[in-house]
Amino acid sequence: MKKEKKYHTKDEGLAKLQRYCAYQDRCHKEVRTKLLDIGIYGDDLEEIIVDLIQDNFLNEERYARSYARGKFRMKGWGRIRIRRELKMRNISDYCMRKAMEELDELDYEGTIDKLIEKKWNTIREKDEFKKRGKLANYLAGKGYESGLIWQRIKKLT
Repeated sequence: MKKEKKYHTKDEGLAKLQRYCAYQDRCHKEVRTKLLDIGIYGDDLEEIIVDLIQDNFLNEERYARSYARGKFRMKGWGRIRIRRELKMRNISDYCMRKAMEELDELDYEGTIDKLIEKKWNTIREKDEFKKRGKLANYLAGKGYESGLIWQRIKKLT
């Protein structure tokens, strides 16, 4: 594992974190961890976070929205999984609600339908009842709501 260079001044740390946040959206927890990793603590740490927020390098609502969009589009995650992951990153309820607005209902249902069709053909189970159960468990692991899962499975199988 690459060892982080320790920074001695607030300005060095700020410049490093500006590049870190410009590369991709970050949450406050990631930024705080990065600052601790590079050896910046206390008031300097808090001042850098304030500067990053004021200069719009750090924006938790923007982070939550892009996180939700990305995980939904790239990994096919459902609302439950996205909320759980955002909660682990200490994202506020307000930002989580805003992130959920990024998930279009038609796209959401279309994605779960595609996942059902794709997974259905890979499950090697003769018993139809057990096959549906395995499919439902897979979709629940992806973070979809159980009511929606069963509604879509009944419709497509």
